[in-house]
Order: sequence, then C-alpha cells, then structure tokens
Amino acid sequence: MAENPNEIDLELWLDREVIPRQNKLKAKFWDILSEIGNAVDSEDLVKIHSRSRGVKLSKGNDLVGFPYQVLDLIRDFDQDNGLNIRLLNWFGHGVFLFVLIGKEHPKAPLNQLRSENWMFDLSQTPWDYPEILLNFAATITPTENELANSSFYQWHKPIPIRSASEIKTRILNELKNLNYLLSEKMG
Repeated sequence: MAENPNEIDLELWLDREVIPRQNKLKAKFWDILSEIGNAVDSEDLVKIHSRSRGVKLSKGNDLVGFPYQVLDLIRDFDQDNGLNIRLLNWFGHGVFLFVLIGKEHPKAPLNQLRSENWMFDLSQTPWDYPEILLNFAATITPTENELANSSFYQWHKPIPIRSASEIKTRILNELKNLNYLLSEKMG
C-alpha cells in the first residue's frame, strides 16, 4: 500500500522514545569507534604510509536518509599516490571497511586484496556509498579494463556483526588484518 505524501505520521512525531533511543545508540557506536581509533598506533600508520595524518572520527545525519559515522585512518586522499582506510558505520545498513589506494601508488597490494575477498569499487567517486553498497557497483574480480578505467582504486569489505559484544573485536580484527596486509606490501 502506497503512502500518502500529504499525510503526517503524528504517532511517530509524538513518540518520545524514538529519538532518545537512536541518540543513545549513536553515542554507544561513537564510543566504540573512538576506542578503536585510540587503539591504532599512529607510528604503525606512518610505517605503512609516510604521509599519514593520523586518525579522525566524524559523523553525519543523512546518507540516503540514515545517520552514519566514519573513522578515517591515515587520511591521505590523493587519488594518485595516497592511502586512506575508512570504517563506515551506516545505520540501517551495517559496518564496512574501505581502503582507498592511489592509482599510481607503487606498492598497491591489488592482488593481496583480491585474494582476501575485498570488493573493488566501480562507482564514479570513492564516496558514493549508496552506489557502491546499495546498487552493487563493485566486483570481487576486477578486469584489467575496469582497473585501467577507474580514476581511483578503492576496495571495501562488509564487517558482519551478529551481537553487540563482538562489534569492537570484529572491527579491530579486520583492521589488524588489513594493516598487516598493507604493512607487508607497503610498509
């Protein structure tokens, strides 16, 4: 049944529990992501990429209508020679790990990412998460043509979360695996 665009959901509007509940959840995830960011050794990031600018946590309220939080590690967004690791916590969709590697980066671990089941992103920009995640603009086996025609190299991997107790551990394990892969190849 289609929703009437002129109708206002007054029951939802007057529900005093919805917004505090959502804000509490966002605050809990913010604390978890802060702990994860603080657990990352900035010296390790510099070993992987000498132009590392450290860690930054940010948030937004409307990515296709849903709030999100982002934890960036390294933060060199140059699409030719840069490197960034991004953890996206997109409410209603899940937690995803992205790695943006400059297209001309001499030590880009493309084969290693491929072998670890990372998805190569096929969107027009690295930040078009709806296109990448909702419209499946990614592939696990990028062709030479797709690699050559992309203006950037970005890979992503969903981090499945099944219980609240495993959130931090699962994310830290994925970051540890990625940092190991990057330090082996790029460090």
